[in-house]
Amino acid sequence: MPAKIPIETSARHIHMSRTDFEFFFGKGAEMTPLRELSQPGQFLAAERLSVLGPKGSFENVAILGPFRPATQIEVSVTDTRQLGLPAVIRQSGDVDGTPGCVLRHTSGRSLEIPQGLMVAKRHIHMTPVDALQMKVKDKDEVFVITESYERSLIYADVVVRVHPNFRLAMHVDTDEANAFVNDHSFGTILKLFDGSTYSLQQWAKELQQGIVRY
Repeated sequence: MPAKIPIETSARHIHMSRTDFEFFFGKGAEMTPLRELSQPGQFLAAERLSVLGPKGSFENVAILGPFRPATQIEVSVTDTRQLGLPAVIRQSGDVDGTPGCVLRHTSGRSLEIPQGLMVAKRHIHMTPVDALQMKVKDKDEVFVITESYERSLIYADVVVRVHPNFRLAMHVDTDEANAFVNDHSFGTILKLFDGSTYSLQQWAKELQQGIVRY
């Protein structure tokens, strides 16, 4: 029986390096955990910052712990338009070539981040056992079909991320979630083309060229 994958909404948030965090909150400062998130070891911190772009800003943006090697700001495509910055879709951690922004504390202290603002590529966290059962591997891109009050849809190009410490969940941003996700949304990996993973963009190009896959 295909596995039901919980689908969770990932609202705009900030992952921070220790150096950048200490710039705002003091030398040796640690994040103050408010609550645990669905992925083991991840938590919502009490500290907040504002994110500023050329055209707009967002106040009181959540910081998620623990510390990361580089500061990263994850937003939706709609958010990038309000900020006035390009919408660059990337996997978490892949910050090279992404736009920068300014972070600001309520004290008025500001820090320009040269890169790191991205729209996170939709992805599934799973354990090696989950991956074995679903017949996928780390970095595969899959289709996920959903069910929800007469607004079912298929998410394409969903990255599989496998690690022993992960808990099974698919993460989408607020734009994607607003299309259908409710508090109890689930998806199932959809096997197409004899069960192979495949790029929806490549499939669309082939259909336009008259190439049909079954």
